[in-house]
Amino acid sequence: MTRITDKTFDEERALYGSRDIWVENCAFDGPADGESAFKECRNVKAEHCFFNLRYPFWHDHGVQIRDSEMTENCRAALWYSEQIEITGTKLHGIKALRECSDVKMEDCHILSPEFGWSVRGLTMRRCTAESEYFMLRAENLRFSQVDFKGKYSFQYIRDALFENCKFDTKDAFWHAQNVTVKNSLVKGEYLGWYSDGLTLENCKIIGTQPLCYCKNLKLIHCEMLEADLCFEKSEVQADITTPVISIKNPRSGCIRLPAVGEIIRDEEEAKGEVILRPAAGGCVCA
Repeated sequence: MTRITDKTFDEERALYGSRDIWVENCAFDGPADGESAFKECRNVKAEHCFFNLRYPFWHDHGVQIRDSEMTENCRAALWYSEQIEITGTKLHGIKALRECSDVKMEDCHILSPEFGWSVRGLTMRRCTAESEYFMLRAENLRFSQVDFKGKYSFQYIRDALFENCKFDTKDAFWHAQNVTVKNSLVKGEYLGWYSDGLTLENCKIIGTQPLCYCKNLKLIHCEMLEADLCFEKSEVQADITTPVISIKNPRSGCIRLPAVGEIIRDEEEAKGEVILRPAAGGCVCA
């Protein structure tokens, strides 16, 4: 690889079309305010670099970014690219990852509204993220030890597995399909509405009006806190270990839990069973 060290680039398309380059301790910043530094490149490694200009990695194949910083001014940093590895890096510009495929991220800090739209094949480990509309319409996701905060996350995603994560998020997993969340904390209002094939296993779920209008919904050994008006018009199989405030009109299936403050049935189609399991043993259908 051609190695480039200790340089500053500020011109338009500074390294356009480059092949097999290793850029180290470089800054993409300056008065020329040029865009698209690495556009149409192949096999690029960037280490200990500072990105303060727009659109650096577009239409690239084979990108490694390590121990680097993308500032708020580094908008839309990675688009239409594939085979990407990002490690130990700050991604702080809006729309940092979009329409990319085969992406691996580890130990990164993400502060980026509209991050991850239409990404296909993303593995994320030990990352923290703050965003709005995080991962919209993304597919084939594998997240582990991800700490996320923001609104409207994971909407319209497909084929995803989340393990040992913490999500503090409103309107998460709306219209999601074939998604499993394990051993995680999920906090926020209106969780999972209109999802199909959402499974939560060994999770703590916190917030109002969760899991309504769902199809093929499963809860396996989950806690539910501050949960009222749960499961409205949902097809659900649920094993819940904590009492809930209220359950409203579950369409079908069976909900097992130790206690419920109120069961609301004011629609004829609400056929879902609610089975109470008192601490002394035995079951009561409600």
